[in-house]
Amino acid sequence: AKCSKGYVSLIVLETGGSSNLCRHLSIGEKVILMGPTGRGTEISKNENVILIGGGLGNAVLFSIGEQLKKNNCKVLYFAGYKKLDDLYKREEIENSSDQVFWSCENGLIQSRRDQDFTIRGNIIDGLNYYKNKLAQNWPNCLFRFQDVNRIIVIGSPGLMKVVTKWRYHGDGKSILSKNCRLIGSINSPMQCMMKEICAQCLQRKV
Repeated sequence: AKCSKGYVSLIVLETGGSSNLCRHLSIGEKVILMGPTGRGTEISKNENVILIGGGLGNAVLFSIGEQLKKNNCKVLYFAGYKKLDDLYKREEIENSSDQVFWSCENGLIQSRRDQDFTIRGNIIDGLNYYKNKLAQNWPNCLFRFQDVNRIIVIGSPGLMKVVTKWRYHGDGKSILSKNCRLIGSINSPMQCMMKEICAQCLQRKV
């Protein structure tokens, strides 16, 4: 994310040798960044948008939410975590949304705003809880599911799978408009700049 002073802030997921080296970087040491690659997220205007983030996916989603709000979109954010310790950038998530539904499988995240809600469970539990609140005409609901224009999901392959199933084969099929777009962001491994070519960037994405 571009900061006000022109800096680039990074969140590094330690998954191997090269990413683990980042903890040993010194102040002032130069690093080389490759990217961004691919097509950027389309930021719509004047829409009702649901953001669904799992774990590290929330590090990307809140910056998307900020831009959506600048474009006069209403943003309903479902943020899911496995453990309470996984929660980070909380203030940014709240600032990038009109309403947040926090869900944690192994704990309860205390909501800090009147319009937000929290449950102990997973993302699908949160979506179904919101659906039940709509059925009860809960006044704090941001918008109805049938009025949602797009859903943006960023998270693990498992999260993508369950949200897709909910959207096209579960409760989402009957309560969402047929014109509601479901957009997923898939992180693929990159092996660039390692003397040879892996052809990852040449593969056709579907």
